Amino acid sequence: MNNLNNISVEPIKNLSKEEIKEALKKMRKELFELQNKFYADGRFGLLIILQGMDTSGKDGTIRHVFSSMNPQGVQVKSFKKPTEEELNHDFLWRIYPHIPPKGIIQIFNRSYYEDIIMPIIENTNSDNMILHRCKFIKSLEEHLEQNNITVIKIFLHISKEEQENRIQERLTKPHKRWKYSKEDTNAAKLWDKYQTAYNSIINNCDNPDWNIIPANKKWYRNYQVAKILTEHLKKLNLKYPDNNN
Repeated sequence: MNNLNNISVEPIKNLSKEEIKEALKKMRKELFELQNKFYADGRFGLLIILQGMDTSGKDGTIRHVFSSMNPQGVQVKSFKKPTEEELNHDFLWRIYPHIPPKGIIQIFNRSYYEDIIMPIIENTNSDNMILHRCKFIKSLEEHLEQNNITVIKIFLHISKEEQENRIQERLTKPHKRWKYSKEDTNAAKLWDKYQTAYNSIINNCDNPDWNIIPANKKWYRNYQVAKILTEHLKKLNLKYPDNNN
């Protein structure tokens, strides 16, 4: 069983930051070609779920890893607190329109997992309801896989100290001030509850497994996410359509 408290938030020792950043630069070029072929091939869809504590770097990961791709084939959806209309439907209602069609890479900046995490933290749902949602999500992800839509789940793992540093940066640096929200500080005060909630989804919604990325260092985080994506796209044996058919 995974426990975030026992998983490192730091890069592997003796790695060169400059070498990793150079490797990422080359990988981004490769990703451009792979995603172009993925879009043209049209046999597969890809749903990437990014989860993590506030300030863990979800926006930064999207910017540094995916910005090299053709925007026609990549979509990003951020899920905020449910609206009143969304709350009047089942918890996955707002998700369905954003499931990717074939040829498209869809990124969820937060996701339907928020509908497990927040009820655990706020104690608004029974244990049976939480369990039901976990089972329903596992069924959904299995259904997507059966229809050639792969789900890659990524948890950006930072330390409590690093979160505090990043919140302080948002408060003190003018170019980051716009990103600050009181919710950042409120969430930081509930660190232990969030860790419990994330441990729950990582262990109970584990098919497919979560990729837990050490994210204290942004350069290592970006490289690891790009590597996971590159390896997946290569495995698909993508090909351009034959126009003679």
